[in-house]
Amino acid sequence: MASSGAISAARVADLERQLAVAEAARTSAEAARAEAESRLATSEEARARLERMIAQLRRDKFGATSEKSDPDQQHLPFEDVEVAEGRLAEASDAAAKATGNEKTAARTSRRNKGHLPPHLERVEQVIEPDSILCPCGCGEMVKVGEDRSERLDVIPARFRVLVTVRPKYVCRSCDGASHVQAPAPEWLVPRGLPTEALVAHTMVSKFGDYLPFYRQADIYRRQGIDLDRSMLANWSGRAAQLLDPIIDHMITSLKRSGHLQMDETTVPVLAPGTGTVRKDYLWAILRDQRGWGGTDPPIVVFHHSRSRSGKVARDLLKGFAGGTLMVDGHTGYDSLADPKQTARPWDIAYCWTHWRRRFVKFGQDTPSPICEEMVARIAQLYAVEKEIRGKAPDARKTARQTLSKPIVDALRPWLEARLQELPSASDLARHIRYGLKRWDGLTRFLSDGRLEMDTNGVENAIRPIPLTRKNALFAGSDDGAETWARIASLIGTCRLNGVHPDAYIAATLRKILDQHMTRDIEDLMPWTFAE
Repeated sequence: MASSGAISAARVADLERQLAVAEAARTSAEAARAEAESRLATSEEARARLERMIAQLRRDKFGATSEKSDPDQQHLPFEDVEVAEGRLAEASDAAAKATGNEKTAARTSRRNKGHLPPHLERVEQVIEPDSILCPCGCGEMVKVGEDRSERLDVIPARFRVLVTVRPKYVCRSCDGASHVQAPAPEWLVPRGLPTEALVAHTMVSKFGDYLPFYRQADIYRRQGIDLDRSMLANWSGRAAQLLDPIIDHMITSLKRSGHLQMDETTVPVLAPGTGTVRKDYLWAILRDQRGWGGTDPPIVVFHHSRSRSGKVARDLLKGFAGGTLMVDGHTGYDSLADPKQTARPWDIAYCWTHWRRRFVKFGQDTPSPICEEMVARIAQLYAVEKEIRGKAPDARKTARQTLSKPIVDALRPWLEARLQELPSASDLARHIRYGLKRWDGLTRFLSDGRLEMDTNGVENAIRPIPLTRKNALFAGSDDGAETWARIASLIGTCRLNGVHPDAYIAATLRKILDQHMTRDIEDLMPWTFAE
């Protein structure tokens, strides 16, 4: 009996242990269920947030009000939606993992778009198991392969101090009479703090990335480096002065070109002694032959002016070889084709995109079959342009004569017929007359394979100017505006040639300080630079 009682007691203890394990499992399951429910609720909240933002976008019809809206501004609401989409993806993954559905979580994750460039440094992070001993007691396991994956990492911008050391050597046999030491390198700022790389970074941040000096000073201050805004400006001014001959050489090269694009944009400039801001202009002149396989490197040059008049355009183009100039419909360019006003008259080609925008804008405000048809016909022309981009001029001309000319030839009588149906004072009639008045310039691309249909090239090159304008508010003087124009010319030309402007300016400043300018300035041009 005693034995039986002992067995019973042991059995009871075992049952109690089983009950405790079951209770713990139940508690764990309840906690897991609660976590899963919480994760699902979070996912649902993220989904609802995304739906609200998409609905708001639909209500606002963002981006449909004007083709002239800043493209970077148009991205802002979509970036918010994409952030919300990321939140939803993460919440969905967490919910899937909490419910034990790992495969669903894997499907909801987005793959990285694009690829990681091969020139980036690879830092391997090897993750070994806690033990490679075989559980059966056979000894250590043998490596038979590995899984590799790549992620993009970043090291936040960091500063360093470059210490220049110049050892001195003397001859002991001569009692120190003979000695040698490497000459001190020329510094951009005599006895100053910055290297050429720091100054280049400051200039590109200001004139290429739309970051005013005072904001840069704040960024530096967060790393414990106190650099005054005026000091950054002084450094950039010194560098700009050294780089002036390079920009002058770019202009000289540009003057030899016979096919150019030209455009202008406003820049606010502080009027001396008044405390008020004046609306000035930056004019852009572009050479880009990539569309027809030309051999001359692309160049963009900016000029500051107080006016948008035709006289400014004529003055800026003095000394140019002449040829064909593609512009928008601004009447200030008309005098360039007049032999009475211009020593070397230009053939003016007009931009189809500017004409198209008129119909797009009108059709958004007032639905019109004429606008829809006009936009559709222009789209046919651009479809041809897409197919012939990069081909030789003769091939482009042949394709345009075969495919584009019939579309253009049919367009004019159709527009003239529509004019008869419209009140002469209507806006739509005015938009039609805009193009008919400029018909010769609009159709000039049909007979010259070296021409584009539009001024999109120069408009893309000029786009950083308005963005810098919004961040920097205004230029402090005429000299400041001209410096802005010249540095923007250098940065813009670097970008057109696929050159990193920071690296180019830093290396070029070093070469100038080492007197390379006196040997061969052509070797210092952005299109010859190789990192």
